[in-house]
Amino acid sequence: MTRPGPEVGATVTVGGGIEDVRRLIVSGKSSAALELIDYLVTQSSDPHTVARAETRRLAALLNLDRIAELPPAVDRAFTAVQAAPAPATMGLFHALAGMVAHLRGSLERCVTHLVRGARMLEKADTASLDAADGWRNLAIAYSIIGFHGQALDTAERSRQVAAAAGLPASEYGTPEIRIRLALSLDHRGDTDGCLRVLRDVVADLRRQAGRHPTPDSGLPGVPPCDHAYLGYAVARLHALGEPTGLDPAALFMVAGHDASASDLRQLGAICTAIAQGRPDKALEEIRTCVISPSTLGQAEIARLKSLAFSAAGDPVAAHAADRQAFRLTGQPTDRLRDLFVEGVAARIDHEDLRRTVARYADEALTDPLTGLPNRRHLEQHVEMMSRQGVRGVLGVVDLDAFKAVNTVHGHLSGDLVLQRVAGILARMVRRGDFVARFGGDEFVVVLPGTTLTEAHEIGRRLALAVSSEDWDALVPGTPVGVSVGWAELDGRAGLTTAFELADRAMLDAKRALRAS
Repeated sequence: MTRPGPEVGATVTVGGGIEDVRRLIVSGKSSAALELIDYLVTQSSDPHTVARAETRRLAALLNLDRIAELPPAVDRAFTAVQAAPAPATMGLFHALAGMVAHLRGSLERCVTHLVRGARMLEKADTASLDAADGWRNLAIAYSIIGFHGQALDTAERSRQVAAAAGLPASEYGTPEIRIRLALSLDHRGDTDGCLRVLRDVVADLRRQAGRHPTPDSGLPGVPPCDHAYLGYAVARLHALGEPTGLDPAALFMVAGHDASASDLRQLGAICTAIAQGRPDKALEEIRTCVISPSTLGQAEIARLKSLAFSAAGDPVAAHAADRQAFRLTGQPTDRLRDLFVEGVAARIDHEDLRRTVARYADEALTDPLTGLPNRRHLEQHVEMMSRQGVRGVLGVVDLDAFKAVNTVHGHLSGDLVLQRVAGILARMVRRGDFVARFGGDEFVVVLPGTTLTEAHEIGRRLALAVSSEDWDALVPGTPVGVSVGWAELDGRAGLTTAFELADRAMLDAKRALRAS
């Protein structure tokens, strides 16, 4: 099956189409790449081709800054890679999904994806296109969130895998990683360190080109997406008062049409205005400049503002802008410290959860998503209580407005929320109590030897524990809570009757919450 490849003018086969998709993305033609991806997904019967295409859809959408389309695209890609599991493709998926999570404000989800991506890539064929792209994108993701040492090491790994696969070394240079490192040093007050790194980048540029880049051809063998970052390295050196003899405009001209290239052109124009002694123009452009946080971040805008104020002879305003840059560049580090504490708590929750279900050897009795007992196990447990004459209380725990989580953040994020809630419930109940996932976003708690009055207090504590969790780190802007309903459970009231009564009480609690 063939068709003319968009913007490449050559015949594209379904089997070889992934390489064409990648070539379009690297060339800064992500819109054309999306057209080819749609074709491959609809025409190919090979699940591995579909998985690779859907995964690269994330890269194209990220490049175009089409944020609203990313959550459903992550869900589709996840479903596709699950249907055709290959370590390299799954590693690439997690690297790109980590960038999506960061762009949507969830550092916790981002780091989770990056850890999973690295683990999958460690298992992958060391000489494949997907593995090389996976390591490269993982390095970029580390760079975006400020893990600069990890980013440099991972970028080197991508180059080694690319070399083993016979891929062009120039396509895995990733100058943006070193440029982000340089800017991070500048934001923290180490301008000398920034200059050293940027000088090295420009020196490599000269060695690679062997001549000055031109608007017609740029740098031979260097992907257009890298030209924009190299152009910014030159422009940034000029803004810091260090001329290079190079024209950043020549690099920007061949940088492609993706969102990051547009962002860097805007920032480069600000640097040029500063270097030319036109701070008023630079400040005016800063006021109207809107860039993606995945390009260089808001700390860079603040630092350019400081350089412009300094050039304008306003040291007080320049100092204030520098303080803002320092604060903004330090925020991810502060948040990561918080996540370390949360990670310890999550690990304890997971250990408690594993102890809760450790005695359930039969996988047919365990919910695969949360690790909790499932509905069948709940039925057996209640039946056993009835045979033993044990009385108690049954509670139905239902998430509030859970649909919003899936709609705003995607079903993969919804699964993470369900796993977190399962951990909270398992942690909060007492020894001898029983927690199960009944289905969907509904859980059941069985409290033997407990009165309804005691159960209502336990329910209040469960709801408080869920609402007090830092959900903004996982699903920003979408609070998570639960409503709980209770019913007595004894020899006369079996599971069905008790569940119906508790479910009715839970719905009453939801209505009361909405009315309040």
